[in-house]
Amino acid sequence: MEVIAFYNLKGGVGKTAAAVNLAWLAARDGLPTVFWDLDAQGAASWYLGVEEGLQGKPRKLLSGKRPIGRELCDTAWDNLQLLPADERYRHLDLHLDEKGGDDRLHQLLEPLSERYALAVLDCPPSFSRLSENVFRAASRVLVPLVPTPLSLRAWAQLRAFFKQHELPRRKLVPFWSMVDRRRGMHRQLVEQPPLNMKRLLGPAIPYSTQVEQMGLHQRPVCDFAPTSPAARAYEALWDEVRQHLEGLPGHHLA
Repeated sequence: MEVIAFYNLKGGVGKTAAAVNLAWLAARDGLPTVFWDLDAQGAASWYLGVEEGLQGKPRKLLSGKRPIGRELCDTAWDNLQLLPADERYRHLDLHLDEKGGDDRLHQLLEPLSERYALAVLDCPPSFSRLSENVFRAASRVLVPLVPTPLSLRAWAQLRAFFKQHELPRRKLVPFWSMVDRRRGMHRQLVEQPPLNMKRLLGPAIPYSTQVEQMGLHQRPVCDFAPTSPAARAYEALWDEVRQHLEGLPGHHLA
């Protein structure tokens, strides 16, 4: 099972919308997909039409006393199941400290590999024990970047964190998000990316009111507006992401 995480130290960059749409596209392509919403705010769970949290306590889930499979929820789409967010996730760092180690998430995800081809993780914007677990568990960490100085600063901080903690920076895969080509800075950065973005994915996700409407529909934009520019950009992004994932059927590592 391949594991992809969507992460950015900075909030408000379109991270959750991208995670939900790419998970939907993977499921549409026939890949059994599990989505773990690790953000206590639960925006991804809301987008996928699930408003309830965990049935058991997060501590029991992390300790293995409650099997992860018992917390999975069906969504409205075939091949896509959700491990929903829970407001108690705000204490996940404390629970992970109790369990020790930075590989706990990997250990919890491992049994799911018998059933799923892909796991998608949506992560809160912070450096924490949780984020370290995510970075170690993920095959790739997809990083949405708005073409602005603050977003590029967060990218530099993330790269520095990976270097400091001896994590493989090849896992980091950036892509442009919320691009408004009417803005000169956006156009300039998209056309001439910084040198530290060597693995930048080609498709740029445009700023779009249809993406904002995901909360109204509680569905991915690729589902309710499949011909929109945003949906087409997500589809192109997913096509590139698949090429980075060695373990998916019929694809090779880029």
